[in-house]
Amino acid sequence: MEELLMKPATNDVIFQTLGTISGQQIGVVTLNIEKALNALNLDMVQAMLAQLTQWQSDDNIAMVVLDGSGEKAFCAGGDVRALYQASIDTPGEVTEAAQTFFEQEYRLDYLLHTYDKPVLVWADGIVMGGGVGLMAGASHRVVTEHSRIAMPEVTIGLYPDVGGSYFLNTMPGKSGLFLGLTAYNMSGSDAYYVGLGNHYLNRDDKHALLEALSSIDWVASAESNHQKLDQLLEAITGRCQIPMADSVLALHQQEIDALMAGSVAEIAARFADLSTDEKWLSRAVATFKAGSPISQALIYAQANLTEMSLAEAFQFELGLSVQCCAIGDFAEGVRALLIDKDRNPQWLFPQVERIEPSVLSQLLASPWDEQTHPLADLA
Repeated sequence: MEELLMKPATNDVIFQTLGTISGQQIGVVTLNIEKALNALNLDMVQAMLAQLTQWQSDDNIAMVVLDGSGEKAFCAGGDVRALYQASIDTPGEVTEAAQTFFEQEYRLDYLLHTYDKPVLVWADGIVMGGGVGLMAGASHRVVTEHSRIAMPEVTIGLYPDVGGSYFLNTMPGKSGLFLGLTAYNMSGSDAYYVGLGNHYLNRDDKHALLEALSSIDWVASAESNHQKLDQLLEAITGRCQIPMADSVLALHQQEIDALMAGSVAEIAARFADLSTDEKWLSRAVATFKAGSPISQALIYAQANLTEMSLAEAFQFELGLSVQCCAIGDFAEGVRALLIDKDRNPQWLFPQVERIEPSVLSQLLASPWDEQTHPLADLA
């Protein structure tokens, strides 16, 4: 690989180009904080947004690869400590820190969703939260036998954002709602089943994949390049055994749909009475019970937003995310899980059925009108 002749704003993300036999190049983005499981910070998000925008209009770039350093994680989410500090410094207020971080993150995710060139994400290892946002936006989403993918926001007083309002509702049955409410940890075969992953390779195929990418006769047409990448990945996938029989979500789809039936209060009551020896379900129930009741209510409301466009989803989520930081359970959730690490959050409401309707209304109300919304230009 050749280093780009540019200096990125941060060493936490590395930009490189890979030469090909066609003379065109492949842009490679590597999240580079292995010790922090490549969690996203604002500098990384802004650097990627700038570089991907530049590559979008560069006729020499045929496609883009998103990867993470090390083998433990592609991206374990966002670094939310700065948002936590801003929230406790100015309680009850929409902070500039929250608005800036979420706006930039959602712009990056939206750009990936609407990128005309192929974008391949190597979703090996841990992929959580903000990492799922990057993954979901890519056109070619490769999972492996070591993928572990989750949206664990219910544990910190948030909800599955980064476009979750758009893509969770496209999953089979009520599996999207189940993933949000329980933070269920998907395997690669689970992610392939729900459509979050659309290609399945083995971890050991990575080097061969990169070598094969450089041997493709890339052309100037983005549409043709999508087809060329499809053909390559399908050929490699043909040598893998996709363990769909191992997908818990596929095996238990009917049970999941039954568990998620009814109102969020009915779901909570069902989980409260549930006793099981099945490991996958007992973990899901335990996480639900320990999660923020406000998050549970928001995730349930999110699951019923079926008519939103991609732009509208990100606009909705920006308002909801900054409100969660201002008046929701976010600060307490982060304190308990990441700051004090006592894992004993004192949520604003003890059960979802006891949440005051006015609080939910305030959380769901955007701080901006259509003209002043920071993401108004996405529409």
